[in-house]
Amino acid sequence: MQVELVRDRIDTQAITDRLKVGEDGAVTVFDGIVRNNTRGRQTLYLDYTAHESMALREMGELADEAIARFGVRDVAMVHRLGRLEIGETSILIAVASAHRGVTFAACRWLIDTLKKQVPIWKQEFFVDGAVWAPGEPFPAELQVVSSHGTP
Repeated sequence: MQVELVRDRIDTQAITDRLKVGEDGAVTVFDGIVRNNTRGRQTLYLDYTAHESMALREMGELADEAIARFGVRDVAMVHRLGRLEIGETSILIAVASAHRGVTFAACRWLIDTLKKQVPIWKQEFFVDGAVWAPGEPFPAELQVVSSHGTP
């Protein structure tokens, strides 16, 4: 299992090459890349930050859970931090197993769950300003409501 936060470019080929072994029939890869727009706004670059120790712990727990839940042999999850330019990989998830079906399911579950749970934040810089990318909504039962009835 490989779980990392890095500040340098992610080497997809090297990671997938290390993951493969003779008993594998499949390695499924999710290579999340920085696109040049979001909702019609031209993106200049992204900046990722994280609560690093917590993010690494949670990524490790997700990798362990994917192995147990889907029966895959191994998982690699590498997320980039800092400034990323258009076309660069922001996250690489690779899943290896004897059979392809479980690798697809595990890979999809890992990226969807990581985006919801792991404390990694993305700031998007556009030609007309910057915003923090919206995450999952804050659970209603944990919101603090003001005396005016608004969160």
